[in-house]
This record gives sequence, C-alpha cells and structure tokens, in this order.
Amino acid sequence: PAAFYNEDDYEWTTWFNIDHPGGRGDYEQLDAIRFYYRTRVCSSPQALDARTTDWIPARRTGERVHADPAVGFWCVNAEQPPGKNCSNYAVRFLCSRDKQPEIHGVWGQWSEWSTCPAQCGQVAVHVRTRTCKTQSRPCNGPTVEGRQCKGPTCPGCDLKCAMGKVNAECNACTCQEHTILGSVRSAGGLPAPGATILLSEKSPKLLTLTDHNGHFRVPGICPDGNTTLLIKMQNHTPQRVIVPLSSEHTTVLNVNLDRAKKLYVQKNPESKARRKGQTAAFCCKIAGSTEPEAYQWFHNGSLLQKSRYRYDETLVLRNLQMDQAGEYYCRASNENGAIKSKPATLTVIGQDEPSCNPKPEAHLIRLPHDCFQNQTNSLYYDIGRCPIGTCTGQLDNGIRCKDSISFCCGVSKMEERQITCQGYQLPTMVVTQCGCKKCVDTKAIVHGRAIAADTGEPMRFGHIYMDGVRVSRTGYRGTFSIQVPTGTERLVLTFIDNMQKFVNTTKVLLFNSKGGAVYHEIKLLRKKPPVTIHSTETNKLELGEVEGEEPMAEIEIPPNAFYKENGEVFVGDVQASVTFLDPRDVSTAAAAQSDLNFVDAEGDTLPLRTYGMFSVDFRDKESSEPLNAGEVKVRLDAAQVKMSEHLKTMKLWSLNPETGLWEEEGQFQMEKKQRGKREERTFLIGNMEIRERRLFNLDVPENRRCYVKVRAFRSERFMSSEQVEGVVMTLINMEPTAGYSSNPRAWGRFDSVITGPNGACLPAFCDEQRADAYSAYIMANLGGEELEAVSSAPKLNPNIIGVPQPYLNKLNYRRTDHDDARIKKTAFSINVAKPSPNTAEEANGPIYPFEKLKECEEAPFSAPHFRFSRVEGDRYDYNTVPFNEDDPMSWTEDYLSWWPKPMEYRACYIKVKINSPHELNVRSRNMGGTHPRTVGQLYGIRDIRSIRDMDQSSVSAVCLEFKCSGMLYDQDRVDRTLVRVIPQGSCKRDSVNGMLQEYLVNHLPLAVNNDTNEFTMLAPLDPLGHNYGIYTVTDQDPRTAKEIALGRCFDGTSDGTSRVMKSNEGVALTFTCGDKEVTRQSVFQQLQNSPGRAIAGSTRPGRGNRRQRGDSSAALRNSRRRSTRNPNKQSQTTG
Repeated sequence: PAAFYNEDDYEWTTWFNIDHPGGRGDYEQLDAIRFYYRTRVCSSPQALDARTTDWIPARRTGERVHADPAVGFWCVNAEQPPGKNCSNYAVRFLCSRDKQPEIHGVWGQWSEWSTCPAQCGQVAVHVRTRTCKTQSRPCNGPTVEGRQCKGPTCPGCDLKCAMGKVNAECNACTCQEHTILGSVRSAGGLPAPGATILLSEKSPKLLTLTDHNGHFRVPGICPDGNTTLLIKMQNHTPQRVIVPLSSEHTTVLNVNLDRAKKLYVQKNPESKARRKGQTAAFCCKIAGSTEPEAYQWFHNGSLLQKSRYRYDETLVLRNLQMDQAGEYYCRASNENGAIKSKPATLTVIGQDEPSCNPKPEAHLIRLPHDCFQNQTNSLYYDIGRCPIGTCTGQLDNGIRCKDSISFCCGVSKMEERQITCQGYQLPTMVVTQCGCKKCVDTKAIVHGRAIAADTGEPMRFGHIYMDGVRVSRTGYRGTFSIQVPTGTERLVLTFIDNMQKFVNTTKVLLFNSKGGAVYHEIKLLRKKPPVTIHSTETNKLELGEVEGEEPMAEIEIPPNAFYKENGEVFVGDVQASVTFLDPRDVSTAAAAQSDLNFVDAEGDTLPLRTYGMFSVDFRDKESSEPLNAGEVKVRLDAAQVKMSEHLKTMKLWSLNPETGLWEEEGQFQMEKKQRGKREERTFLIGNMEIRERRLFNLDVPENRRCYVKVRAFRSERFMSSEQVEGVVMTLINMEPTAGYSSNPRAWGRFDSVITGPNGACLPAFCDEQRADAYSAYIMANLGGEELEAVSSAPKLNPNIIGVPQPYLNKLNYRRTDHDDARIKKTAFSINVAKPSPNTAEEANGPIYPFEKLKECEEAPFSAPHFRFSRVEGDRYDYNTVPFNEDDPMSWTEDYLSWWPKPMEYRACYIKVKINSPHELNVRSRNMGGTHPRTVGQLYGIRDIRSIRDMDQSSVSAVCLEFKCSGMLYDQDRVDRTLVRVIPQGSCKRDSVNGMLQEYLVNHLPLAVNNDTNEFTMLAPLDPLGHNYGIYTVTDQDPRTAKEIALGRCFDGTSDGTSRVMKSNEGVALTFTCGDKEVTRQSVFQQLQNSPGRAIAGSTRPGRGNRRQRGDSSAALRNSRRRSTRNPNKQSQTTG
C-alpha cells in the first residue's frame, strides 16, 4: 500500500509485535498497540505492512490473514490448513507527516455480518464490509471488519456462567468483549520476554507468550474474580494471578516474577547407632521455590525400592539386620533440578556386643622435665583414652529423625596413679574402661575479624546476614562472634559494609559440629571508585587488575539498557563501580567469595575453577538509587584461558547469597575479532542480565579431583597423641601455564577443611598424566595463629615430612622459604599428582583419588600424610585429670578436673614481670585450697618461658595460666585454688600489685607467703582485671577463652588485645633474678638437648635449639605475632 503515497508526505512507524500465535492466533490490533505505545501511532494510519519475525512478508507466507489500517492485523489459527498455526507477525503503519487535519471521503453502510463458519465447540471469524461513496477523496478506515464468533454449544455441557458464555470445551466461561492487557517483569524488574501465560486449571492451558517487551494480550477471559492465570518463565518461580472482578472491557495486569530458588538441603540425615532388630529413621529436609516432586533414598550408593520401603522425605528401617549398616543419603528433585544430602552412617551392633569398645586406646601425655620414666625411656606416660563415636545407649522404640538423647563413647572408669619424679610423686588419672554415655551438649561458634585484603583495615560496624536476616555485626576492630544455630549444615554469612568501602562478601564458614570455636579471617575487596557513564551510550568496562597484563575480560552495556528497580527505563548519568577479583594475583585467593561449588542436574555438589569474579554496582548519579541492567555482554579473552579444554565448558555464574552456591547465568560462544591489520583475537562471548544479584563468576566445572591428607600437631614431635583438632586447613589450586610449566601463573580454586581427630582431607584438582599439571599451596590456621610447615631445605627428610620416597620427589614438596630464608615458613607447595593405580607406594596417600574419600578420612596414622606444627613458645601444660580440648567427651566428672564445667570454660592468667638479662621459665602449681574434697591435691601444672621486652633488654614478662577459683563439677561449693607462682632459678620477689594484695587481705583466708623466691595465693573468686594484674575470660570454647585472656594480658588492659608483650602494663608480680644463667633445664631444653630420652624419631635432626633468645625475630615469635601474608610473596619477617 505504500506505493500509492508520496514518501515526502508519509512515513512508516517502527515495527510492533505485541502478541504471539499461541492460543487462537496472532492479533496485532491497533487498540492494543496504542495502549502500550500511546504516541507512536497516528490517529488515522493510511496503510499497514506485516511481516513474520523471520522477515517474510505476510502475502508470501501462504497463510490466511486479515489486515485493516484502522483495526490492525490478525491471523486465526482455526483458519489455517490442518496441522498448521499462524506465524509470529510484526506490523507497522504508514502515517502522514502533515500535522494539518485530513479531509476524508464518506463511507457507505456496513453490510450484515457473514454467517459464522465455526462448528460445534469451535471459534472462527465472521466479517462485514463497506464501500467508499466519495470518488474524489479517499475514505479513512477499513473496508472489512472481522470479529470472533463461536459455533453452537455442543450437547451435554452443564456449565453455567455468571458472566459471559461457555467456551467450546465446556470448561470455562468466555467474554468476547473483554481483553486482558498485561506486563511481566523478571527478577530485578527487567522485561520478561517469552514468559508463558496459561489458564490455571487441572491441566493448564497455554494462552499466549509475552513479547520482547514482556507484554501480553489475552482476549475472551471473563473478569469474574474466579479466573486464575498462571505465569511461568525459566529460572523463575511460577506465579498465579486472579483476574479481578470488573465491568470494564479491558483489565490491566502487572506481574513481577521472583528468581526461582533451586532445591537446597536444610537438614541432612543424622548418623545413628542401633542394635540388631531395632528401628532407625533417617530424614532429609529439602526446600526451594517449589516443593520437591520426588524423593529417592540410597544405601551405599544403591537406590532403595520405594515400593518396598514406602519412603518420602523420611526413610524408616525396621527390624534392622547387620547387612543394613552403611551410608544412607536422599535425593530430591523437581522441575528446577535436583539435590543430594550428605550421607549419614548407620552402625548396626549385635544384641550381645558392647556398643563401645571397653578397652581404652593408647594416649601418651608429656610429663614435667623432672619426671623421666625409665620404663619407657622417655618423658611420656600412657593415660589412655576412649575412641570417639556414637553408641546405642538406652533408646526407646519411637521413630524420630533426631534421637531425643544422643549417646557417645566416653570414660566409664578411671584410676589414680602416682608417677615417680625427682623428689616428689605426681598424681594422674588413667582411663581404665570406656562405656556408652550421654553425649556432652556442645555449641559451635565462629569468630574472627573482617578486614581489607590489601591493608588489613577493619570493616567497622558492618552487618552480618544469614538467610537474609541480620544476625550480628562487626565491632570497631572488625571482630565478630556468632553462635551457629542448632541443625545448621552449611553456614553461609554475608558481610555488608554500611560505609560502602568494601564489596558485599558472602562466605561459607567452616565450623566444628562437635562444638567449640573456629577462627576465620574474612578478607574483603575494596570497591573500585565509580566512573560516570551515560545510559544512552554503549559503555565498555575492563576486567583485569594485574599491571602489565592484558585485561581478562570486559563487559559491554548497550544503550538504554539500565532499568530502575520498578522496571522503568532509566535515562541519565550512571555511577558504575565494577570490582574484579583477578586470579592472576595469588594474593586475592583469600578474598574470593563463597566456596566455588555448584549443584549439577543430578544433585551432586561439584567444584568450579574460576577465571575471575566481578562485583557490579550501578547507581543513579543524582539519587544514588540502585539500577539494574539488561542485555549485558561479557567478552572473555580466550588467550587468558591456558587450558584449551576449558574454552568449551566456560560459563557465566551468579552467586546465591542464601545458599552460598553458584548458579548458571549463561553460556559462552566463540567469536573471532580483527585487531589491527594482522592480529586476529578470539573471544568468548556471553550474555547476561544484572538484576538482584550483583556478584558473577567466569568458571568451568572441573572433574579431575583428588584429596590431600594433612595433619596438625602441637609440636615438632609429630606424635599421634599430639594431633590438634579445629585447625582450618586451606588449599589453593594453581593453574599451570601453557605446556604445564612448573611455574604456575594463577590460582583457580581454594578449599578449606577443619582437622578432626584423624587430620583433614583437602579436595584439590589433580592430573594423572602429568605430575606438574596442577600444583597447590597448603596452609594451616588455628585461632589466627599460622602453623609451621615442615622444612624442605637444605634437603628433604621424608621421615619428618611424613611422605616416603620416591613419591615425595614426584610431588615436589617445597616449603615457602625453600629458596629464600626470609620468607615465612607457614605454607608448602606440592604437585597434585594423582596416584598411579599400578604403583604400590602411591596407594596409601598422601594423595587419594576423589572416589576414595573414605579411605583418606580413615587412613591410619602410619599412612603417608603432610604435617604442620604449632609455633608455640616454651610452654608446658599438665592436668591431673586428662582433658582433650578438641574432644568434649574426654571431660570427666572429677573433683580434680581443671575445667569443672563443660561448655563454660573460664581461663585465668596472672602477669609476672622479670628483671633479668635472661628469659626465664615460670611455673604455676595449682592445688585444692578450701574445698574438703580437693584440699592439698594437685589440679595441674603450667610452665611457660618469659618474653623479652623489645625496648628493655634486661626486662621480660610472662602471662601465666592458673586454675580459676569457683564451683567444682558438683556445683555444691566453691574452691579457692591454692596457686604457687615459682620463677626458675635464683629469684627474689620485689613487689605485689597493691590492689591485688588488698583484695587478698580482705578476702580471707590468706595464703602464707614466707618464701620470697615465689608467690602463693588463694586465687580470687572475682574476675578482677588489669588493675590487679589478673585476667579472666569465660567462653564456650576453652581455646577461645585462653586466646582472649592472653591478648588482654599481653596488652595489659581489660578490653584490648595485643600480640606484643607490654612488660610494664597491668602487672601483678615483679621478681628480680640473678645475672647468672640458670642451670636447671626447662622441659623444652631437656627435650632439645637430650634426644636420647625422647621417643625415637620425635625430634628433628639438625635443628639444635629451635629459638635464639634475645634477637628481634625470637621476640616477634614469642609474642605470638602472626601474619596471613601471601606465601608466594617475600617477607622480611622470619618465621
């Protein structure tokens, strides 16, 4: 029709496509187009042009269509040949450029409507026509008008309609004169093209799809208040909308969809112990946007028949038999995916078998230096311990997900033994029998600091969220402490900075499910300073932080792509801040978000290997209102992907801040681009939308996986009985350069695991073909203290490292100071070489194939493993009643227990100043003082070496632990502990803190203090504080209580903390000791200088005295100063 008009007088509008051919057909009607685009179509279009979305003119499609410039364009599915529906059409209109009123011709009368061609129960279109009576002037409007008509009602329909008429299927009422016009927005307020609009019934009926702007039009739906529409879109939660009661001809609906929450495990099944013939129940609680549609239970990896066990989220096993022992887990699934729970272990015990082995395991403790045992030719004594594990106990026959009372193996009987020492008898309690006891109630705690990754600046008064709810906040120094809620399986915390200095950071924090505190240092990335961009222009932002290197990627934002949160298009200046975590900088690994895991379609939690994370923040420059962005393009330089197989599997991911898991956002496509005349670059192109989630990842799934066995120890003797639990082991996987060079170029993944009674198994990427294909750095941290790795120079010692040759050479073990002694000793690197199944010496660790996790976790102590040891000062602890701070079940009800009440640990320290040119050993001897059951009996001994003042060479100080006064385990009456503070060698007491002395005088009885070489007191009941030189802290974890009290004692304040000893602050006692070097050896000197009296292989050869007293490095080490500096970077601090 455009051929009849002069192009100077008329112009075509843009193309419009407001409907899809679903339902009855494609209706591009003028009234609906004007509703959405009010000013873009003139009042009297002169012509209409229609084409399919594949750009085929309507006249060439062979389909029966209708067109009228005054009405619009429509195509009816019922009018097409059998088996064919209408195409998806777009239309445009020809409008006059002249703004003057047009003079039109005169129409004749409309003809009668043609007979409706629809059959029984069908819908069709009948038409009427008219002619223009004026020959000189054209008429404005259509010559043909059509409307829908229905065939006669089929017999047998009893449906009655309060509004409208019964449809052909006799399942709904239709109102021909009513139209629903709607708009659908996806998560973040962006348009939702392609969303399906269905009539919500038992079998939902498709009505139409939304167009590219998220709009839809549905005619014929009655506004009776009883009709429900179902709106569905991929990766979004389906939403039902009731069409409101109305008498209008048009109803407008606005629908905002939420991102679908994938299934995730809220509660895993719990391990249980039962006797043969009893009943056990396992439960898994799965949540998501929609409920799971199906549950499956597996036993030792085999699917259990649902018809036999009749399970859902609960599996009940009755009349248990021995062969039913093993691992059980559940799998839940729905249309959004699947998820698997963690396995629970079922232990089935025979009717007459003891549920706990009554015979204690061997457990050696170290004795004081003057208690050498000739029988064992060592300073060690076997006091026994009970194995850690669950047992049956006295259970009723109820079917429960969680047992009302939990039973654990614990101490049943103890005997007192007298150990002969030089000049005295040392009492100790020895475990003689184990039994099934009620488990000690425990509470898990995470604590630590949130600090800047670059400078260590604390995030002050930041908010901490869990499951979208604020649970805590950081303090002035960035410190935080959170009690883990009971039943928590995966602790996901989000740290939000109110000052907007740091990127919002989501972390998955490890905690000890057995109870106690675990320390975490949260490294935060600073937000990049924002740049101003304009919303109507194409904007490109580079992603890359390494100087001298090409950017890893860039994001491209097309014009008019910014939206407000209410869905309106934003026009104006945008403040854009994009912070990129560049894996080519190894120091950024600690600041990475979450734990780089995702859940695949089968429900397995699998690892990702990152090529960079970026956090985006778009805001209106004037109002600072957050903005979303659609149609954003991410362009990744393929040259930065050194492992070619990763190019095909690269994906875009976004972080779910509630689950801490990464979810797929989009795929990448390969594209080549000319750069200059000769250089051709290859890029991976991905598309994404920036909505309510603001953290994204460039990752590939990696299936070459192994486990690395690592253990932590209290000392360099590396004895099984001195293993430390609760140590956070961290492994950073390094990506090799092209050709698998041994010099890695970037990190790809990090993992952390907490050590248990048998060490830890760290997941890592590995390769079987090339030993150096993947390498890794491994480090250990306990309460902020970095543990020391075993030395690799001047030559490897397999016996000390814990891995035999020739496997050790293949792994290329190197401590971080291997090539430069100035670098700290707190990490080591290895090649993660997957063990060869044909090589016997590689079959038992320290590297295990991914499918052999259980073998790794249960490996005997004699199996190869890597080692860390605590960098302790010269200290020694002895308890008459043994207690392992890592195992709450090792606590026993005894009047002589150092900690009288489990889960309420009170640590007490006294600060002693020493005037002497030498660092001296100071002992506290703690005995019962006023309680009739303990008076004169030993609680324990503490020895510790004083720390030289960094500014005064003739002054040192010590924070000495003593047993706090208070109630004993029976909570019947208090005991004022009799504490003797005894400096080593020839010393004289100079002074006692005046306020402390006054307190002791006013709180009788008063201990006798005739010996000026020492100090004796009945310990105060009150937590006195730094003015008295006494430091007391109570916590649910003994290690945390001691750590806080020590920090205050070092600092000499009641609320501060320090890693450097301040010798003149907050002192309780002052001694002056002679200039002559003491001749009495401490236990540490005894062990170092008399290796023949230690257990064979318990000392490191070639080390001599481990510490040089009097130099700055020793002062730093003794003052417990720690660093979390990147192990790859050189440091001037000696370790």
